[in-house]
Amino acid sequence: METLNTTDISDIIKASLKTSYTYPDYRDLVINLVANESTTGNDKSEDMVEYTKLNDRRMKRWDKTVKLSEDTLMRISNFKGNATWIVITESWCGDAAHVVPAIHKVAEQSDHIDLKLVLRDTNEALMNQFLTNGGKSVPKLIMIDTETIEVLNTYGPRPAAANKLVADYKAKHGEITAEIKEDLQVWYNNDKGQSTIEDLLQMLGV
Repeated sequence: METLNTTDISDIIKASLKTSYTYPDYRDLVINLVANESTTGNDKSEDMVEYTKLNDRRMKRWDKTVKLSEDTLMRISNFKGNATWIVITESWCGDAAHVVPAIHKVAEQSDHIDLKLVLRDTNEALMNQFLTNGGKSVPKLIMIDTETIEVLNTYGPRPAAANKLVADYKAKHGEITAEIKEDLQVWYNNDKGQSTIEDLLQMLGV
């Protein structure tokens, strides 16, 4: 990945923020896409449309069921920084459908965190600065200082435990197959967003 100077990265981030969505606006976008048999991203194929429909159902479920414990709420309240979380995503992405609602649950509990979502394919310059093993994996959370636009940390595309699940499978089998994708969905359903929440708390240092 080419390394840009801080000024260039700041400009890219500022440009992306101009195209960003709040979480409620992003959910409305996905709902409207489903109603119109469409999807975000450059690939408008039938498969991608079907993934968007599935992910809308997943996000609707997680919006209702992801829970924050009293301990989690206390830890979030201890964060006194001034951060913007920029999440690069697409409506067809299965990992995003599981992870982004949990990100939203944490962010909405703090007046010190401003959550913004941007689309990968329309923010290529930003995506190219935050690749995962050379790939444009989403969701990708970029934590910046709201005032200085300094990049403080990144997170994604999956919780650490899910990343390990996929990495171990790939090391053993040499590729990602339908089997591991199914195993990953089961893992997300059993985890109920809690690993994502814990990872985010650690990122915040609370």
